[in-house]
Amino acid sequence: MDLVGLVEQVVGGLGYELVDLEMSPKGRLLRVFIDIERGITVDDCATVSNQLTRVFEVENVDYDRLEVSSPGLDRPLKKEADFTRFAGEQVQIRTRLPIGNQRNFSGVLEGLRDGVVVLRTDAGEQTFPFDEVEKARLVPQF
Repeated sequence: MDLVGLVEQVVGGLGYELVDLEMSPKGRLLRVFIDIERGITVDDCATVSNQLTRVFEVENVDYDRLEVSSPGLDRPLKKEADFTRFAGEQVQIRTRLPIGNQRNFSGVLEGLRDGVVVLRTDAGEQTFPFDEVEKARLVPQF
């Protein structure tokens, strides 16, 4: 069974976006991170949790604990659509392989152009093929 696909279908059906799904090594703990344009409330988490619990029971998904929460202020950017949606925001990017002896970059996300992530840094514009981005997160602004 494709657990990610199942969770994405349930979360999407309720009108939310699945940001990430984390599973403990033995699958005993499932962490589901959801988002929506207006922001996530405790009631949103409860709604998704209740629905997932029912679906997991029907689909015989074996787990001990389910946690549903917002991705937080330092939201991870995982999908190509995330890099378009959060253009103009401050981000940190880690690449799979070093680029000029460097793997960590920070700056303002310019967006995604033809499968390439564009970042404006103090050193100028940096580009990274989407497939080479290992991890990307928003940087909270206070």
